[in-house]
Amino acid sequence: MERSNCDVLIIGGGISGTSLLYLLSRFTDIRSLCLIEKYDHLDPLNSNAHNNSQTLHEGDIETNYSLEKATHVKAASGLTKTFAQRVLQDDSVIRCYGKMLLGVGEEEVEKVTRRHAEFKELFPTIELLDARGIADLEPKVALIDGELREEPIAAIHNPEGYAVDYGKVTEGYVAEAKKAEETEVAIHLSTEAKKISKVDGGYEVECADRTIHAKLVVVSAGAHSLLMAQKMGYGHNLSVMPVTGSFYFAPRVLDRKVYTVQNDKLPFAAIHGDPDLTAPDKTRFGPTALVLPVLERHNAKTAWGFLESFNFDDDVAAVLWELMKDKDIHNFVYQNLGYELPYFGKRSFLKAARKIIPSMEAHDLEFAEGYTGIRPQLIEKKERRLMMGAAKIDEGDGIIFNMTPSPGATSALDNARVDMNSIARQLGSTIDETGFQSLFGEPASGPEVTTTSVGHM
Repeated sequence: MERSNCDVLIIGGGISGTSLLYLLSRFTDIRSLCLIEKYDHLDPLNSNAHNNSQTLHEGDIETNYSLEKATHVKAASGLTKTFAQRVLQDDSVIRCYGKMLLGVGEEEVEKVTRRHAEFKELFPTIELLDARGIADLEPKVALIDGELREEPIAAIHNPEGYAVDYGKVTEGYVAEAKKAEETEVAIHLSTEAKKISKVDGGYEVECADRTIHAKLVVVSAGAHSLLMAQKMGYGHNLSVMPVTGSFYFAPRVLDRKVYTVQNDKLPFAAIHGDPDLTAPDKTRFGPTALVLPVLERHNAKTAWGFLESFNFDDDVAAVLWELMKDKDIHNFVYQNLGYELPYFGKRSFLKAARKIIPSMEAHDLEFAEGYTGIRPQLIEKKERRLMMGAAKIDEGDGIIFNMTPSPGATSALDNARVDMNSIARQLGSTIDETGFQSLFGEPASGPEVTTTSVGHM
């Protein structure tokens, strides 16, 4: 069995892990980095462009984002946008389509109007549109047979809304990391971490064909991160609730992203329509939201891992009971179950899609086969609540665990900056702040990350 050593080992070849690899290689004096990914290619799951909405989230049109959270996310998104535009310089990676938040009905119109007044200082480019203004930009949203739809509508429009191929960004981080002249960067694909052990001088990670000794380990393995943490005695106050989403395709009917008003009780987006970077002749509608007992969609082998990290007990049961008692959440769950049914699912989803395109017919929709993903939403057991953001376990003892649902891809680089600072403190390394600022400007204030310190149990 091959043995090797490195200063920092990153587990996970998605956007969270590779963004950290990039920062450590280019802006620190750490000289030995290693990244392992269990699949035979990078961005195999949630970072892949087919497995997310390709949205650069900024908080302007996401109605479950408070002004405070939007301020954080806007700053974090700026790092990702800068990297894509200034470093990668590829139109297939990032494209400005514009974004729209659509309110349908008097209650939603009022909510959209209030949001515009509250957020226009943070987002100077947004504008409030009435039905005629919407019709000028997106006629299929506002018109049926050339006439304005019956219900009142209004929208917040941001002409500076972006779509991002996060898979290509992921690959770009690795490509840029490999350019570092004074840092050894090792990438091992088809290499799964089987066991992590605390040893003298750091940690030992056992894989099928090699053992890697690292001074510090960062686990950014999507829905698997909490399971790996719990196996080492961390995070037993948390339970994972994997939420998957599916999409539907329609012919190209939108020129920009159109989001609908979200339910504040839910940690994920309402149905929206998006131009698709990978399917330019289509509009993608979704995502649906469905809780599945697996850590990877279409991988039944991960069901056992879910059962372990679900960590079911009276506290988890109490959270689920309170959620399902809520009429809105109860109806949402069953509605989304219906979206997944063969034949009937499309007809059920049609009602949601018609909120955006009122003239849409069932024959316009087709299930987007292979377009899906899983977001590891977390339950905080002691407080008996569903967590609405990302979580991090970092006790300063040489190992970090990242659990990053949406907007994890948008905020990945800023979350990596947080990890870079922690790693530098723990290893006594130096960060090139001048180099970082020359490329990205002043550091972002950081995403809204819940840092969970739980100790060993």
